Amino acid sequence: KALIASLTAQGFPVLDLTDNELAKLHLRHMVGGHSERVSDEVVFRFEFPERPGALFNFLNKLGGKWNISMFHYRNHGAADGRVVAGLVVPEDERHLVPKALAEIGYPYWDETNNPAYRLFLG
Repeated sequence: KALIASLTAQGFPVLDLTDNELAKLHLRHMVGGHSERVSDEVVFRFEFPERPGALFNFLNKLGGKWNISMFHYRNHGAADGRVVAGLVVPEDERHLVPKALAEIGYPYWDETNNPAYRLFLG
């Protein structure tokens, strides 16, 4: 906290990512940046069960509704694999996303407005 206060006092912009799960689990392993060609992207973080067919279940239930613009998987040697996925969803269809993700049945978090995502990839 003292370092953040010192940098802020000297006019440097600071974004504290200490408690940002998206940054800690995924973004630190990803390279790339902002894409001019991807618009209408929404980003979700998931916990996939570590079992055969989990990814197939995700893709099958998501169907061909929306394009997957980003996908990053992390295996921690646990019962769940950590996934972050970007979906290209037009604004007028965004209300359909929670129902579609609930049907998949995996825990998920909307990270679209996460400041770390916005800074590094969004």
